[in-house]
Amino acid sequence: MKVFAIVLLVIFIAFLLFSYAAYAASKKVERQHYDIVKTEDGFEVRLYPRSIMASVSTRREGEERGANQNFRTLAGYIFGGNKEAKKIAMTAPVYMERDTSANTMSFVLPTGYNMTDLPTPSDTSIKLHYSDEGYYAALRFGGFAGDKKIMRKEAELKDLLKKKGYEVTGSYKYLGYNAPWDIIKRENEIIVSIRYNKSTEK
Repeated sequence: MKVFAIVLLVIFIAFLLFSYAAYAASKKVERQHYDIVKTEDGFEVRLYPRSIMASVSTRREGEERGANQNFRTLAGYIFGGNKEAKKIAMTAPVYMERDTSANTMSFVLPTGYNMTDLPTPSDTSIKLHYSDEGYYAALRFGGFAGDKKIMRKEAELKDLLKKKGYEVTGSYKYLGYNAPWDIIKRENEIIVSIRYNKSTEK
């Protein structure tokens, strides 16, 4: 019994060390830049500059399966699955968006690239494009984010924006900042583009 307890303790310590190492590694990944222009009760108003993104969509035949398939496709592109066999650094966050027909996932590509020097995807379903520059409302939350939790957080942000009188101008997107194996200090966000005029703020 004593040996069993020691083994469990060793496993637990190893698990903690792995979790903190994964968390430290995630902090070294380049993150998409934005400026916080206003902090509201429960969310932030941010100004996002234009970024280059790689996106792929699949039909909505299953949320988790579609997300996994999209991630594998995009990961394949940045890990050398392109016509130049060139590797591209991973960044954060990963964007996920759903509509009535498709699941779309997007990777933000590192700063320093422009559209002309990016490697061409071998998979023609991957689309390289610019994101929309503009103002976005963002709600942060922690832990693992399943579909039900994401939907609750979307509804929460929608309610907060309605109470504050913000006009929504786009679709809600989920942003994930962690690898699937990260356990501690997981970071998630819901964002949506809004109409915002900084010059009218008092």
